[in-house]
Order: sequence, then C-alpha cells, then structure tokens
Amino acid sequence: MSTTATPTRQPVLYLSHGAPPLADDATWTSELSRWSGSLSRPSSVLIVSAHWELAPIAVSATTGDVPLYYDFWGFPQRYYEVTYDAPGAPELARSVAGLLSGAGETLHQDPARGLDHGAYVPLKEMFPEADVPVLQLSMPTLDPHRLFALGERLAPLRDEGVLIVGSGFTTHNLRWFNPGAPSDAPPPTPSAEFDHWAAEAVGGGDVDVVLDFLARAPAAREAHPRTEHWAPLFVSLGAASASGGVDADSVIDGFWYGLSKRSWQFA
Repeated sequence: MSTTATPTRQPVLYLSHGAPPLADDATWTSELSRWSGSLSRPSSVLIVSAHWELAPIAVSATTGDVPLYYDFWGFPQRYYEVTYDAPGAPELARSVAGLLSGAGETLHQDPARGLDHGAYVPLKEMFPEADVPVLQLSMPTLDPHRLFALGERLAPLRDEGVLIVGSGFTTHNLRWFNPGAPSDAPPPTPSAEFDHWAAEAVGGGDVDVVLDFLARAPAAREAHPRTEHWAPLFVSLGAASASGGVDADSVIDGFWYGLSKRSWQFA
C-alpha cells in the first residue's frame, strides 16, 4: 500500500535579486546558496518578480521548455547565454487559479513568457540543479494594500509545499549604482537610512508601517524612485501574515554597489 508524503509547510521569502552580474559575486552567491540549503525542499516555487507588471494577473509558461526572458541590455554576451531549465508547474498554476477565482479574479496564462532575471538569477544560485518546478506570477498593481491582499489569498499554497518568493531589491536607485567602486563600498546615506528603517520595520512585523512606507520611511522616494522593486515584499508579507502576525528573519544584509541587498525569511 503506497502513501503520499505530506508536503512540508514552507516559509515565505523576500529577496533582493541582483542584476545578471550577481553570478560573479562570490559573497552574494554563497549567501543565497547557504540560505536555500537551510530550507526544506519545496514542491515548487511561486515567484513574484519586480520585472513583471501585468493586469489582469497572469502566470508564466507552465511547460518548462520556454526560453528565459533576458529583460536587460548592455551586458556582455555571456549573460544572454545563461540557461535555467526548471520544470514547469501546471498543477501550481491550477492551484493559483483556484485561489484567485475564490476572490472573483480570473488568472490568465502567458504561454510564451519565460522566467525573467528577477526570477532565474537568484533561483540559479539557490536551486542550481533546476529540478524544482517554478511558476512566475505577475504583479497586477503596485498598490501595497492590493498586493498584500493578493499574498493573503496565496497563503494556503504554503501548506502544499510551495515556496512563495517575492523578488525585488531593498533599495533600488540606479543612480547610486557605481560599478567602478568595490561592490561592498559604503552606500550612499539615503540607501543606508532606508535599509536601517526597513530592518526595524519589517523585522518588527510592523505591517501597517511597511505598507505606508512612502510616508513613513526615510529617503523612501530616493531609495525607490519607482516602487516596483519594493512591491514584491507586500505579496510576501500578505502570504506570511495570513496565519496571524509576521515573524521575520533578516537572512542577508549588506550592500551591493550602493544598493541594499537585505532579504528576509518569514516563518
């Protein structure tokens, strides 16, 4: 008589994903690798990247044979030759569709959409064998409260063994990005100020303050001239808080060419 193993309830992550040259940063890649090594193996990954805004809400291809989406320019050719052939996740897509339909939303599928760099760049370091099914979900809005509610609807996936990942950047002002300096050079003051605030607000589980970051955080509009790289955090917070409260662990910190790479795991 065969039995089916009960999926392990997964945490929720928000990570700073880096640009394609992240792969050349030995410190950051080792941090991501150690992080994934501390996790139980997920049944699949649902990732929300800063680089896919689309309404109505949609999911990426589920067949596993669609090329990556190289959504960047001006880099050496080798970054456009990276592959990450993770399996598709059609069952996860159906589960997501069911959860959203319960809230009156229809999930669309883009069969030609491969994983963008906000998804595959960190996942290649965390799950290098590309043997965990991955599905990418679009952000239908940048409104913090709506994204938080989206995360709440997705929370039941955690008990199916799904690792929900918000992928952005804790500070993201590309005017600060200085590849001529060491990658770990001291950050601009506004980047450091926002990072310090984020560490305290997210670490303290102060969801209302985080959702109101434009009014509450120091240097918020400098740290995020446009808010798409902070927005995936709201989905992660919603998924994490659905069972009551937010228990956050800052797993990665520090700066990369002036940008905060702080990343959290939510129990």
